Amino acid sequence: MMAASNVYNFRGTLQIDEPMLKHTSWRVGGKADQLYTPADIDDLVSFLRSLPATEPLMFIGLGSNLLVRDGGIRGTVISLKGSLSEITLLENNVIRASAGISCAKLSRFCHRNNLLGGEFFAGIPGLLGGALAMNAGAFGGDTWSVIESVTTIDMQGNVYVRTPKDYEIAYRSVKGNRNEWFVSADIKLTLGDGEAAAQNVKELLEKRNQSQPTGLPSCGSVFKNPPGDYAARLIEVSGLKGFRIGDAVVSEKHANFIINSGKASASDIEKLMKLVQRTVEQKQGVKLQSEVKIVGEFADE
Repeated sequence: MMAASNVYNFRGTLQIDEPMLKHTSWRVGGKADQLYTPADIDDLVSFLRSLPATEPLMFIGLGSNLLVRDGGIRGTVISLKGSLSEITLLENNVIRASAGISCAKLSRFCHRNNLLGGEFFAGIPGLLGGALAMNAGAFGGDTWSVIESVTTIDMQGNVYVRTPKDYEIAYRSVKGNRNEWFVSADIKLTLGDGEAAAQNVKELLEKRNQSQPTGLPSCGSVFKNPPGDYAARLIEVSGLKGFRIGDAVVSEKHANFIINSGKASASDIEKLMKLVQRTVEQKQGVKLQSEVKIVGEFADE
């Protein structure tokens, strides 16, 4: 590990051969060639402009929806955890939030300012940047339903302002320019009773926590809910609760969670995901689609 400022004259932190298990909620994954945490947006621009034009690049947040294979990641990973976390109240009930802010913190900011429509953010276990990238949602709401505009950055450090019309947005899916990454968003909400909204969110979280496993490494929901049904139900009726490969286990409490019960490898988890997909398709006739982004290289066998 070394400070980027010692080498590149930047203000962020550069880590070489960084184990990605430190940066994912499943606590698995090989090493990234290098991982950089920028000090702020200006520092990020400078760092990106220093990279070779052919450098593979990936942005991550809390790693709560990410499976990094055991062979690790070639190139550069930009981590927004602990970075780009500014949040500001603008005019006309608009919040400007940077991509590194946690969705839970964003939800609390909404309540404190008596703004409604962002309660669902409390149920998303990640950063705003990741929520934008996959149209994450909870409690019946989803991210892009409240987005007025976004700011993005490309590999050359150029910054753009985009609107929802620049993307193809669907359930847990956002398609746009693959060579741009989200750095902030303007979120349009409505005035209301923030205290009542906060109480409602508290009750929803308590109810959800009773039905979902806590305290063990997971990534939350592994598969998207198919139209008119629930992935957890399909997995459960297929007899897969408790099924395991190595230390990767289908949760007994909520079948759409895969738990790292000890020393699971990324390979164990990926194999279990594929087994669940095959079994549900064979028994229920439904091909489950993954919510999880799988990246990196396989380890040498």
